[in-house]
Amino acid sequence: MSVPATGRDDRSRMEPMIVLTRLNRSRFAVNPDVIERVHASPDTTVVLVDGTTLVVSETMDEVIEAVIGYRADVLARAARLAKEEDA
Repeated sequence: MSVPATGRDDRSRMEPMIVLTRLNRSRFAVNPDVIERVHASPDTTVVLVDGTTLVVSETMDEVIEAVIGYRADVLARAARLAKEEDA
């Protein structure tokens, strides 16, 4: 996963959102749990569960990797916390 797609340099810090980039290069954060689907035709469009449509400069694969990375971070953090509680 590339840093620009996720907006995260420090993987030890939990971010509640992923950072994406609009076509005008302004960056914004979105909660990956509210992403319903992602289209690439030809611009990448992220559709949220409330129907909001966001056009981003990242590719569809980069958005998917950012969401996967976010979810992997959540699971890894949960596993670390469980280990700490058992110790």
